[in-house]
Amino acid sequence: MTDLYQAQRAMRRMRKQAMDRGVIAILDVGSSKIACLVLRFDGIRPLGGVEQMGTLAGQSRFRVIGAATTRSRGVRFGEIHGMHESERAIRTAVQAAQKMAQVRVDHVIACFSGAEPRSYGLDGQVELVDSMATEADIARVLSACEMPDIGPGREVLHAQPVNFALDHRSGLVDPRGQTGNRLACDMHLLSVDAGAIQNLVHCVKRCDLELAGLASSAYAAGMSALVEDEQELGAACIDMGGGATGLSIFIKKHMIYADSVRMGGEHVTSDISKGLHVPISTAERIKTLHGGVVATGVDDREMIDLGGDSGDYERDTRRISRTELIGIMRPRVEEILEEVRARLDAAGFEHLPSRQIVLTGAGSQIPGLDGLAARILGQQVRFGRPLRIQGLPQSATGPGFAASVGLCLFAAHPQDEWWDFDIPAERYPARSLKRAVRWFKENW
Repeated sequence: MTDLYQAQRAMRRMRKQAMDRGVIAILDVGSSKIACLVLRFDGIRPLGGVEQMGTLAGQSRFRVIGAATTRSRGVRFGEIHGMHESERAIRTAVQAAQKMAQVRVDHVIACFSGAEPRSYGLDGQVELVDSMATEADIARVLSACEMPDIGPGREVLHAQPVNFALDHRSGLVDPRGQTGNRLACDMHLLSVDAGAIQNLVHCVKRCDLELAGLASSAYAAGMSALVEDEQELGAACIDMGGGATGLSIFIKKHMIYADSVRMGGEHVTSDISKGLHVPISTAERIKTLHGGVVATGVDDREMIDLGGDSGDYERDTRRISRTELIGIMRPRVEEILEEVRARLDAAGFEHLPSRQIVLTGAGSQIPGLDGLAARILGQQVRFGRPLRIQGLPQSATGPGFAASVGLCLFAAHPQDEWWDFDIPAERYPARSLKRAVRWFKENW
C-alpha cells in the first residue's frame, strides 16, 4: 500500500522546489487541444496592501506570465495513444508558452481526462492518546482507512480526506488542536488506469520536463467552474471536452465523486462528417458556426452552405437547412447527457442539499444545451466559466480552459492528501526496515 504513494510524495517535493524557484508550468492534455500556462509565484500584493475579495481572494500569490495552446495529436478519449505525436504537440505548446513568458520551465503539473476513473469512499477511526488531535493522529486515522481492492493495473490518483469527526462532532475540516477521545475520518479515493498515467509520465519525460503533479481534469474543472456556495452545498461539474466528458461532484468544498464518459464534442463532429459526407474540418466549422440542439420554425428557412474543394460543382455547392444539422447533433448530445445522468444516479446525487449542475468545457458551448440538459438531468443547470486569475489572457478565459485554470489553483493551493502525512510505522508491511528500526528504538 505504501509503494503506491512514493511517486506522489516525490512529485509533491518537486512542486515545492519549483515554487521556491518561482516558476512552474501547467499542462492540460486534452483530446482536442493541449494548453500550457506558465505561472510565476512572487507574492504579488494587491493595490493598497489589502487582500482582494471575491473571485480573486487568496490568489495573489501567483500570476500567469505565459500561455499557449496547440491542436492535440495522438490523444484519444483523454489518453495518449500516439507517443511521438503527443510529444511533438506538448513540446510545441510548452515552447510557445516559454517564449511568451521569456523564462525556461523545468517542472510541469499535468491533468488529463479519461483513464476510466473509479471513486471509493473509505472511513477509519482511532483513539486519541493525549486527548488532543495532532498531526500524528491525522496520519494514524488516514492510515486506518482500509485500502479497497482497486484491481490489477490500477493506480491511485487522489486520496483526499473529506470529513473529520471528533467524538460526536462531525463536519470538521481540520481537527488539529481540538480535544476529544475518538477521531474518525471519511476519505475519497480515486483510482485510474495505470497504463494511462505511465504513458503520460513517459511522454512528459521525453519532452525534457519533470512531472511535479498529476490531477484529474474533472477535479480541476470543478475547482474553477463552481462558485464557493456550490462547492459547499453540493454541485456537479460536467466538463464536456473533445474526446471525453468528465464528471465531478463536490460538497463541503471537497470532491466526493468523479467519473468519465468516453464521448465528447469530437463525436458530435464525427456524426456531422458522416451524416453530411464532408471532411472533419468542414464538419467542425459547421458545428461551431451553425450548430444547436433545439430546432425552431425559423431553422427550416436558414440554409447552410457546406462548401468544399473536391472540384465537383454539384457536391461543392450543396446546402442544407439548420434543422437537418440539429437533427444530426441532438441524438449524440442526448446520448452523452443520458450517460451523465446514469453516473449521477449511481453516485446518489439526488440526495445532496443543493443539486446544482454546472456545464463547462469547450463542448458545452452548443446553443440550447442548458435547456436540453435541464430536461434530461432534471436539475438546475447553468453554464460555468473559469475563475478570473491574474495575468490570464482573454483568449484563455472561455469554458474550454476550466481545467487549466483549476490546475493553477491546484498548484497554488493543493488540498491535503494521504501522502502529505507520514504513515505510522505499524502500517508498513511486517518485513519493512522502517518498522524494524521503530521497534528497536522503542524496546532498547
